[in-house]
Amino acid sequence: MSLTARSFLSTMICLALYGQAMAEESQVTQGSTEPLVIPTEKCLAPEYRCRPNTGSTDDINNLPVRIEADSAEAKANEKAIYRGDVVVTQGNRTVKADTATLRQPENIVTAEGNVYFHDGEIAISGQSLQTNLDNEDTTLNDAQYKMMCTPGRGEAKRVFKNGTTFYELEDGTYTTCPDDDKSWRFSAGKLEKEDGDIFADLYHARFEVLDTPIFYLPYLRVPVEDGRLTGFLYPSISWNDTDGFELETPFYWNIHPQADMRITPRYMSNRGLFMTMEPRYLTEMGSGSVVLEYMGEDKLYPEFDKSWGFNWTHTGIQNHWLYDIDYSKVSDFSYFTRHTDSRVGSREDNTLLQTGEVSYRDLNWDSTLSIRNFQPLSPNTSVYHLLPQLAMNYYRPDTAYGIDFYMPAQISKFATDSKSKPDALRFNIEPTIVLPYNLPWLSATAEGKVFYTYYDQSNIDGVTGVNGETLEETVSRVVPMARLHAVVTLERNGAFFDTPYTQTLEPQVQYLYIKEVDQSGIYNPVNYSGGGYDTARLQTDYYGLFRANQYSSVDYINPANQFTVGAATRFFDDGFKERFNVAFGQIYYLDRFGTQEDTSINYSAWAIESELNLNDYFFVRGSLEYDSNLSNVQFGNATVEYRDGGFFAQTSYRYVAKDYIANSVGFSNLDQITEDGISQVGLVTGFTIADGVSVRGQYFHDLTQDLMLENQLGITYRSDCWVIGLSYNEYLLARSNINDIARYDNNISLSFSLLGLGANAGFGYSSASGNALGYRNPFGLKN
Repeated sequence: MSLTARSFLSTMICLALYGQAMAEESQVTQGSTEPLVIPTEKCLAPEYRCRPNTGSTDDINNLPVRIEADSAEAKANEKAIYRGDVVVTQGNRTVKADTATLRQPENIVTAEGNVYFHDGEIAISGQSLQTNLDNEDTTLNDAQYKMMCTPGRGEAKRVFKNGTTFYELEDGTYTTCPDDDKSWRFSAGKLEKEDGDIFADLYHARFEVLDTPIFYLPYLRVPVEDGRLTGFLYPSISWNDTDGFELETPFYWNIHPQADMRITPRYMSNRGLFMTMEPRYLTEMGSGSVVLEYMGEDKLYPEFDKSWGFNWTHTGIQNHWLYDIDYSKVSDFSYFTRHTDSRVGSREDNTLLQTGEVSYRDLNWDSTLSIRNFQPLSPNTSVYHLLPQLAMNYYRPDTAYGIDFYMPAQISKFATDSKSKPDALRFNIEPTIVLPYNLPWLSATAEGKVFYTYYDQSNIDGVTGVNGETLEETVSRVVPMARLHAVVTLERNGAFFDTPYTQTLEPQVQYLYIKEVDQSGIYNPVNYSGGGYDTARLQTDYYGLFRANQYSSVDYINPANQFTVGAATRFFDDGFKERFNVAFGQIYYLDRFGTQEDTSINYSAWAIESELNLNDYFFVRGSLEYDSNLSNVQFGNATVEYRDGGFFAQTSYRYVAKDYIANSVGFSNLDQITEDGISQVGLVTGFTIADGVSVRGQYFHDLTQDLMLENQLGITYRSDCWVIGLSYNEYLLARSNINDIARYDNNISLSFSLLGLGANAGFGYSSASGNALGYRNPFGLKN
């Protein structure tokens, strides 16, 4: 009986079309539901709910069997008959019938009249059941079933199990729709499956909507257990102004248990055929994937004979070794302008990343060999290639007197294609000692460090600094640093309008000394407008005030003789959930140095951050840097969000002053990028307007240029077993500078999915295009 039940469950699962695993996105149902056959008062069946078996089949078969009936009679070596509310239980399994007969010596069991089976994973009712206990051949007639742990129900005229090797289903159906909902179902005239095979063969398969056949397939082979099947996936249909009508027909190739590939031809009516191949693999040295994109003749851009994109990523751990590769390349500068939804690589600062790392780690030391290259995505972009870098780090925590010792070191080779920038070999080592001191209410650290850096610079002719500085072919630099830092954590309990809370106050102070050293002979982002080899100024926020170096690498070490003071306070509710915090701080300069912007200013801008979570409904987060010397805000951002059930609305604003961008980034063509800094506002919302009907939209606007950035609206109808959606999206296309005429693209997409049949059970669209800004959760508090 148990084998029949498991066979029946597998049979129903296999009716998912085109190889989509049904359990992939199913929601486990734990609540009670009406059984197919309502147990009587004498029925000893378990509660009608999901109770997956945790033991093996043999373990369950060895459990004792209990039989109850109104009456029983037996004839020795002939048969035993049980009548009236027959109930058989064994572990989680329950069988009910009006009558049950065991015939001897054939060893055949027959159950008739309101036959009911339940094992916590599936419930089946039928008119009759017959099983041979010797060879385990089992037949169940006129069966109805319902799955307990995943959505799914259906019926079958006959289920036959041939021992432990083969079974078949006649006139079976499957749907994830609830009772009395006939929206859709799959039917099969006959299904066959071998035990141990993850695939099943369906004959005369049909898909029906409201009991009306929509399409028919004479034969279909699908997986019924965990596994992968070569074949076509569900298509995708969309339309937009640029590409026209789009049709994608993905094909999945199950090459090997440790290798597969997805091939996606996409036809665009305005342009032609765009092909994507995505192989994946798994080896002892890790896992990886490749993205290959190719388009031959492009009717919309005939000047490009061929365009292609390539990306290879690999990550692996093997003993002490770590491997990480991310290499991308495209055919031309404007590739991503023409293919906005390309899946090739990571784009940073108008470049395409090409990097690889091999690391070895052991007790107290590690080393990494890195290569970092970039493909420029505009003709005027010049970047430094790291070819290569060897980094080593030795660390011995808790040595004599509780001192921690660290010694990071790097040897780096920098090269660039630009004739106006130098190449260099750089060696840097930073012996560091740290003395920590910790109490429950105090965390203090004393740190001493020496930066030693040596440069061998070439191609330096004609490279001059902003004040006429000249580079040196070989130059070394020694910069000592001392740092004292302490944080005190105070705590008190209180009440606000009879609501208890816990408040912490966390003042912290830091003293930092970095000796001023002449660094004009080194190519760095302070003396030379072109920047450093791999160094840029970091954005200042509250936590950034307590950094030692305000730059991302060592080409420039900022001199310092300063105190940094700051404080944070946090409020926790009676469940110790953080509800509110605010932090603010400022740097006070004891000395100002000639390389710094204004030596007459004795303190930095204020950095302020705050976050609020009000009853898990209303959220606020904001930060800003206010320069009291200039009486203006350097940068700021704020996000406000309200959530309540199916409704959410998030509005956000960000501002960056143009002077701050110039001082931090140093764009030579800043006037072509922004007129007056960045000032942008956005709104993202989603809500339900009727039963099963929801709306989601977003709008982003540039206030500086009075220009729409993105506008998206989508409406979705969701029933218990299917969902359909319509989306409209309009977005600003990339521009080389702000004086270009604003051009927009828009698209309309339709999606349809059958719920319970996996992520690709339907056709559809991604709710966010390659240009969509989309919703993000910016809140750090646990909410």
